[in-house]
Amino acid sequence: MSDTNLPADPPLLAVLKGERRDPPPVWLMRQAGRYLPEYRALREKKGGFLELVYDSDAAAEITLQPIRRFGMDGAILFSDILIVPHAMGQGLRFGPGEGPQLSPPLDDASFAALVPQPQYLAKIYETVAKVKAQLPANTTMLGFAGSPWTVATYMVAGHGSKDQAETRRLAYNNPEAFQILIDKIVAVTVDYLSGQIEAGAQAVQLFDSWAGTLSPAQFERWVIAPTADIVGRLMLRHPETPIIGFPKGAGAKLAAYAAETGVDAVGLDETIDPSWADAMLPPDMPVQGNLDPLALIAGGDALKTAVTRIRSAFDSRPHIFNLGHGILPDAPIAHVEQLLEMLRKPL
Repeated sequence: MSDTNLPADPPLLAVLKGERRDPPPVWLMRQAGRYLPEYRALREKKGGFLELVYDSDAAAEITLQPIRRFGMDGAILFSDILIVPHAMGQGLRFGPGEGPQLSPPLDDASFAALVPQPQYLAKIYETVAKVKAQLPANTTMLGFAGSPWTVATYMVAGHGSKDQAETRRLAYNNPEAFQILIDKIVAVTVDYLSGQIEAGAQAVQLFDSWAGTLSPAQFERWVIAPTADIVGRLMLRHPETPIIGFPKGAGAKLAAYAAETGVDAVGLDETIDPSWADAMLPPDMPVQGNLDPLALIAGGDALKTAVTRIRSAFDSRPHIFNLGHGILPDAPIAHVEQLLEMLRKPL
């Protein structure tokens, strides 16, 4: 039976499956957030960050806000990478004016004490389903999770850090114990992403925000290997769902990540030269990125030059335009509109 009458994939999903589109589809990391007045108003009404994340109606509304305002090609779930350790049994809070705090911080003797709390994941699935039901047909629903290394850095230290020293020391001094933690995170993450896909996510992204602090050998063991494990298990359950890997700060290690993890597409941070990436990554592999968030804040000619350079570098491969990291709270809405105006024209 012919499938010619089946509806075409939305642009972003089509690119993740290997098509090249000009103009490229676009979404922005953290596009649902503090730079939008409608987000700030809802947060003031509802309370703290976690209260928003676990209120599926509020989280769905926040996810949809940039779609309504800008018409982005992707709707990224409003949530946080630390939902996984929360669901694994660690306490989680976001205090006013401070980063996330996990309690208790883990050492090699306390991994076994974690008591799973799967109800936290169920709240996220509700959000995905509510967003998917309201999305335009041409907008791709994106789920996500943190990659095991990055999630582990928060779990071990109990908070974020500049160099992830506590976790790196543990990984060197007791790799067997640290492997147990990584394996636990992998198992929960596979179930978590699978639940998002079953609820309506059409593609998922793995955020490895702290991948850049590892040596090449440690990167192989704690970034590439667990990512490949997640991808392999997830593909058995959902073979048609693309997976984007985003190892921020990977630098020259990005080529090995792309070749060895099995991800369908690679996200690039702003420090990666797009021409280098085009030359070094597997031919025809979709890439995502990689505008400097500060170029967006600058706007004007600086923004135009940066956008043209990125689009020109990827003019022969599937490309999703995005930032090299999350949009900053002081990004002017007018500059986002300028960016989208440029991107919606052929190169």
